Amino acid sequence: MAKILIVEDDQDTRQLLKIRLEAGGYETAFAVDAIGAIGTAREERPDLILLDFGLPGGDGIVVMERLKIFPALAHIPVVVVSAREPTSTGQRALIAGAHSFIQKPIDNEELLAAIHNALHDE
Repeated sequence: MAKILIVEDDQDTRQLLKIRLEAGGYETAFAVDAIGAIGTAREERPDLILLDFGLPGGDGIVVMERLKIFPALAHIPVVVVSAREPTSTGQRALIAGAHSFIQKPIDNEELLAAIHNALHDE
């Protein structure tokens, strides 16, 4: 069972994502800010990171840059989710190394497809 680290500061969104992902057969772990994201990733060793773009302590770009510093974390695919303006935010996320970008509110089928694709890319 693949483990997904959900990095999201909004409790309701975190809970909704947990329910959706666990129903889809995934194990979940959580972080609520940019600083906690790295520590939790180092501890949990997730197969994928679902990363909110706007976080306390630094945005998604900062988190992706920090992940690349650690060889054990650099390979983990990242799916960015955001309520920010989709065109420029999505471009920034992809340039920074995200596997894909999903606009909030999150469509469940789009989310599960993005996760599946990120986990199964060779």
